[in-house]
Amino acid sequence: MRDKWSSKVGFILAAAGSAVGLGNIWKFPYSVGTNGGGVFVALYILFLITIGCPLMLAAITLGRKTQKSVFGAYKSIDHRWSFVGALGVVCGFFILAFYSTVGGWVLYYFKSAITGKLNTTDPNILGDIFAQLMNSPKELIFYQCIFLIVTIVIVLKGISNGIEKASKIMMPALFVMLIIIAIRSITLKGSLEGIRFLFTPDFSKLNMDVAMNALGQMFFSLSIGMGVMVTYGSYLDKKVNILDTALMIPVIDTAVALIAGLATIPAVFALGFEVGEGPKLMFVTLPAVFASMPMGTLFCIVFFLLVIFAALTSSISMLEVAISYFVDEKKKDRVKSTLLIGLVIFLLGIPASLSMGPWENVSFIGKLNFFDLYDKLTSNILLTTGAFFLCVFVGWVLKTEEAIKEIESSNVTFTLAPVWSFLIKYIVPIAIFIILISAYKDFILSLLL
Repeated sequence: MRDKWSSKVGFILAAAGSAVGLGNIWKFPYSVGTNGGGVFVALYILFLITIGCPLMLAAITLGRKTQKSVFGAYKSIDHRWSFVGALGVVCGFFILAFYSTVGGWVLYYFKSAITGKLNTTDPNILGDIFAQLMNSPKELIFYQCIFLIVTIVIVLKGISNGIEKASKIMMPALFVMLIIIAIRSITLKGSLEGIRFLFTPDFSKLNMDVAMNALGQMFFSLSIGMGVMVTYGSYLDKKVNILDTALMIPVIDTAVALIAGLATIPAVFALGFEVGEGPKLMFVTLPAVFASMPMGTLFCIVFFLLVIFAALTSSISMLEVAISYFVDEKKKDRVKSTLLIGLVIFLLGIPASLSMGPWENVSFIGKLNFFDLYDKLTSNILLTTGAFFLCVFVGWVLKTEEAIKEIESSNVTFTLAPVWSFLIKYIVPIAIFIILISAYKDFILSLLL
């Protein structure tokens, strides 16, 4: 018998946990810093409302209607579209390959925070710590392996006893820790400038790159386009109101992203560090920020613990996409499938782990190293392509009328059904297609230049 969520709350926390991950805690603050601040946040929220929420409802509805893995969901309605499900499974493989790499970094930094190694305000020393890690193959692979083992252990226990139980513990703990750090950040002297930077749009900084980055961040953060929400939706009971559920997940995800912004950016401004540091913001700038605070070591430990929780709630969902395919479609044993797929992802992740150091100049296709290739291929190409096909499929193959029947089958009235139908059939696919053209062009150029 197919596993189910034991409660609606469990599903919401697990689905929100999938959405809430390194995209919120690591990527969102540095993306805000490098894309003009408030104007990026404004665009992100606009895209979330007009594209993210409609797609979230479409994905959960497709999963709940078919009660199958992402591959089976498309195949059961029109076998010619099963390639979209396969695309989601492949995307999950490659995202988790580089995601587990960053998860390993976070584990290393959590250990370093506990031992007091990060207790310095000198960015040069902290930069050296990061560089040393990037050039230590054994440590990179070891911590990536530990991160994947924890992910595998949770997924092995199944939906209700593994993913749901873990999410019920980690998600509330994540919220509490993040809010504590955000309160400390915004109460620092000089933090007001950071708050203004985060929430006051400067439209002179608006350009196509900022818009592209905001949309890409939204796709990456919500886990739309890789089959997670279709897969999670398939474990839902038919009685659950998926209308309010599909709204709550993006709301929780955005709230966490904004609180993460408040936890980092005001403190960076208050203590005179560089907000546009980019990906190193979390590993170089923030430890220096924490070291400048009273009780900074404690805040640093708590921060990296919450990042571990955020990373794990997402990694278990990515692994589940592949597991559900082999269990549902290939009728394979869950334990054997999880162990084998975990091993394959670990092996795929090794080149990504080594790409920031020993293999920095080693490329598989074009001039991108493995880490950048996995990142750009999944975030810019596969996720966006998957979201486009999801939209077209629900709008024109399944048809929005059938989707609305599924939504209303749990005794709810979908008053905005005509608006949602219009968005899914026309507005959202056109918007994504425009982005896709630009994404493919940029990806090809990044391989060649």
